[in-house]
Parts: sequence; structure tokens; C-alpha cells
Amino acid sequence: MIRTSSADTPFVPTEGIHNFRDFGGWPGAGGGFVRRGVLYRSGQHVGATDADLAAIAELDIRTVIDLRGKSERERNPCRRVEGFAGEVLFFDGETSSSPPHMDIGPDTTTAQFARERMLAVYTRMPCNPAMSDMFSRYLRVLADRDGASLVHCFAGKDRTGVAATLVLHILGVSEEDQLAEFLRTNDAPTLDVLRQQSVPGIEARLGRKLEEAGIRALLEVDGDYLATFRETVAKDHGSLDGYLDREIGVDEALREALHTRLLD
Repeated sequence: MIRTSSADTPFVPTEGIHNFRDFGGWPGAGGGFVRRGVLYRSGQHVGATDADLAAIAELDIRTVIDLRGKSERERNPCRRVEGFAGEVLFFDGETSSSPPHMDIGPDTTTAQFARERMLAVYTRMPCNPAMSDMFSRYLRVLADRDGASLVHCFAGKDRTGVAATLVLHILGVSEEDQLAEFLRTNDAPTLDVLRQQSVPGIEARLGRKLEEAGIRALLEVDGDYLATFRETVAKDHGSLDGYLDREIGVDEALREALHTRLLD
């Protein structure tokens, strides 16, 4: 039987879903801690097994925020818990030209080129109106709805990683801990799931095999990826708070509501 996450591990053991975890537990504002058992993140659920769905059913997830675009959702329809009575929110259009880790070109032949591709993804993300819309909707859902939520994309690491970072930042989690949460993706015990869902398509687009270091640069995360997002935001908005204010529409009332609901 699959176990749910505990204080000892943030990961929910799964067979067909990559990187499913609780991203609560971090120290936040005012000496509080981000609540556990209400903030979940993962990759897509197209390969979820019946055992995975049974484990998810125990988590009281009432809202799913799917950051994938229309084409991604159509190519990879996610399995949901039978009788799921909550709501799945998504963008009615494209959030990116393709899953960020698969947004590659013919020059992606080495780990360095793969890394540069991923850095470009994080440079574009703050300027993407579709992602700004979904980040804004996600934060409002967290402030307004009861029960647990799940935010996911294809791999659960780039778009989802930024979404989780924004939540933790608003809750007063230190930058060091925000980065630690972001990098936890590399500890996920399910990388083979993402590999199976991604590598054949990547290599088909390239028309060749990609070296192992390049694959890992695409499928994992690096601190420089998040730093690039922060640097782009700072350049355009002065700070992450400026981005949240001007681009995402986070005002004091929303911040207070998120603190009330998500900090213990």
C-alpha cells in the first residue's frame, strides 16, 4: 500500500506520477510555519496508477491547478480520483510553446546547451501573460478555498517550482529555504517516470540521442534557473515583491488572507 507523506519526507510515494510532494513545513513570517497537508505539487498525472489515485484520495485535495497549456492537456490527459468533486483550474489556451524542459532546438546537443535552454525558459516565464494569469489565479484559490490544493504542470519542476516559490515568498519563507524547496525536485524518487514521459520526445525532436548530462540538465533543476527568474523579475519590476504587486496583483489583503490560511 502506498504511504502518504509525513514529517519525515515531503514526497508522497507514487508509481506513475513524478515529484508529488507537500511543500509545507518551512519556517515563515512571525515565527509561524507553513501548514502541512494543504499545499501539494507534482508533475502531470497522465501515468497515475490506481494505487496512486487511492493515495491521493486520502489527501482531501479539493482544487487542482493545472499549469499546462491546452495542447499539453490534450496530448496527456491526467487521471483524477474517481468521483473527484473538486475543481480543476487551467488556462484556456497555451501557457508555453511546449513543456519548458522539452522546449529545445537542434543546438541542444550537450549539457551546456541544455542548461542554456533552461535558463532561457526562466528568463521568459516572468514575461508570459498566460503564466502571470495562472499564478494570480493560484494565489487567489489558496486564499479563498478550503481543503488542500495541488499545483502541477508536465514535470512539476519549472512552472510549478516558480508557483511554489511565489507562495513561500509571500508567506515569509527565507530565500535560502525557498531555494531548498526548489532544489528538492532533484531528490524526487520518481525521475524514471519523467524520463519515460520526456526523453523519447526530446530525442525525436533532436533526431539524435542526447547525452546523459544533457538529459539531467533538462529533467532536473539548478539553483541558477531560479536565480535567473529572480534576476529577470528584479530587472523588470525592481524586486520579487514588485513583480507580485504589479504583474500578479498581490495586494496586502491577499497577503493577509494567505498568511491566515497557510501559516500555523
